[in-house]
Amino acid sequence: MRSSMMEVDEGDPPKKPSSSQSQLNLPPSMNRPTVSLETQRINRLIDSNRYHSPSKPIYSDRFIPSRSGSNFDLFGLEPPSPDKEDGPGSYAGMLRTVMFGPDTPEKRDVVTGFSPSRNIFRYKTETQRPVNSFSPFGGGSGDDDEASPGVSRSPLKPTRNIVKSAYKVLDAPALQDDFYLNLVDWSAQNVLAVGLANCVYLWNACTSKVTKLCDIGIDESVCSVSWALRGTHLAIGTSSGTVEIWDALRCRRIRTMEGHRLRVGALAWSSSVLSSGSRDKSILQRDIRCQEDHVSKLKGHKSEVCGLKWSYDNRELASGGNDNKLLVWNQHSTQPVLRYCEHTAAVKAIAWSPHLHGLLASGGGTADRCIRFWNTTTNTSLSCVDTSSQVCNLAWSKNVNELVSTHGYSQNQIVVWKYPTMSKLATLTGHTFRVLYLAVSPDGQTIVTGAGDETLRFWNVFPSPKSQSRESKIGALSFGRTTIR
Repeated sequence: MRSSMMEVDEGDPPKKPSSSQSQLNLPPSMNRPTVSLETQRINRLIDSNRYHSPSKPIYSDRFIPSRSGSNFDLFGLEPPSPDKEDGPGSYAGMLRTVMFGPDTPEKRDVVTGFSPSRNIFRYKTETQRPVNSFSPFGGGSGDDDEASPGVSRSPLKPTRNIVKSAYKVLDAPALQDDFYLNLVDWSAQNVLAVGLANCVYLWNACTSKVTKLCDIGIDESVCSVSWALRGTHLAIGTSSGTVEIWDALRCRRIRTMEGHRLRVGALAWSSSVLSSGSRDKSILQRDIRCQEDHVSKLKGHKSEVCGLKWSYDNRELASGGNDNKLLVWNQHSTQPVLRYCEHTAAVKAIAWSPHLHGLLASGGGTADRCIRFWNTTTNTSLSCVDTSSQVCNLAWSKNVNELVSTHGYSQNQIVVWKYPTMSKLATLTGHTFRVLYLAVSPDGQTIVTGAGDETLRFWNVFPSPKSQSRESKIGALSFGRTTIR
């Protein structure tokens, strides 16, 4: 096929056509007037000054913005005059104005960031549309839309509403007002155990039925209770230093273990191993499968042990004492592998995070009032929050990255925190004495708190897991105030 353009050898300089020769190599059949019209048309297109058709706009395939279709009024800009539109730097200057606002910075002054705004350029001429049509929400013309027409706004995520009052109250006569005891625990079978004086009572959260489990004798008092992981056996620490294991289903004592010389105020389970902390400053590790009362003895505290918690992987045991120390032990050590001495008061409140391995929270007593966070994997202190009140208990939510703390002197409040920002989601009040006891329901939504005002109060503070219903089944059929015995 013959080429419609003259071929030029790249090695030789182009030859200038003669004045009598046409610039186009056309077939002889074309007459001269037609050639003249075609030549003028092509010259207009390749000429340096754009030719604007009086009848319709020219659509280009080079994606050059069409100024006639630009919405300059939307951004408070004046359309460029025809004589300046194609001047040097006009496009760059206009682009800076759109991106940075009316006070256009020079290129050297632009370092980082820009204010987002809608691209005003269009690649074809469009019918003029009302300003409101650009709103991401459609309709509505308010001051906010005019102030920031190019910013797409999405609805704010609603804040979870935490009811500030307890939905149920149980009277608990003779519930001791003693910071160093742990008298409330909630089982995986949805049964609450409470130590009252020398007796232990069980409250079924599904049926609201109260059962007296045991009476350990008039000369004894209950100092701690702790459910085994499966929720069928209950450990009871006594004022004489013994630890009793009870079958909650049959209401029968199956074992009594000795070893401590003074009261047992802290208990913690790890599979078949039960750890007990005493006023005699020691921690005993008891394997209930063995005949011996204890398999090892941990010594590290210089005062009463009042807090004990196993990590979720059962590899680390954290202990807190009246010596203001927080110690961490592994499964086989008899000496602490980590020591934290930053607290300035007794450490009873201890909680391992179920969301992050090695994250440990601890709280100090009246002279300290702080919640501290530790990374036991790297042995580092992470953060500290002054709560302005004695920290009695800590518990993490297993459904979301939040935790709850209960407090004593001087505010007697319950606080729900968002971690890691430690922003307060809710502050709950209702107890008139120190909130010394805390337990979390098996579904992770409800907490129960106990105080020296001899009441147990139930609060819905945490959301349900995404895979479960939002409605808690804990005590759903029983509201109001009743007694646990």
